[in-house]
Amino acid sequence: QVQLVESGGGLVQPGGSLGLSCVVSGTFYKIMIMGWYRQAPGKERELVASTNSAGSTNYADSVKARFTVSRDSAKNTLYLHMNSLKPEDTAVYYCNALVTTTRDTQYYWGQGTQVTVSS
Repeated sequence: QVQLVESGGGLVQPGGSLGLSCVVSGTFYKIMIMGWYRQAPGKERELVASTNSAGSTNYADSVKARFTVSRDSAKNTLYLHMNSLKPEDTAVYYCNALVTTTRDTQYYWGQGTQVTVSS
C-alpha cells in the first residue's frame, strides 16, 4: 500500500512565500516521477511542477521563476517552495507520484492541502 501525505498549506498574503512537502510511504521499488498539481474552485486540476528520478524538472508557465520543485530521494519526499504568491495561486494542491510496486506501476495521489493567498 502506497500513501502520499502532503503538509504545509495555509493562508499567506500576496507576495508571500510558502512551502509544501509530500512524503511517500509504503512498500515499493521505485518512485519515478513526482509532481504537484492544483485545483481551484470551478477549474480543472492542472500540473504545477514535476520532477523525475534523473532530476529534470518541469513547470507550468504561470509559476515559472516563482516556484521551485525538489525531491529528497533518500526521504521519499517532494517539496514545493512558492515565492511571490498571487491570489490566483489559491487552490488545493495535490501531490502525485508514479510508483513501481511488486504488482504494477501506477500513479498515486495525496489527499491535498489548501493554499489560500489573500490579504
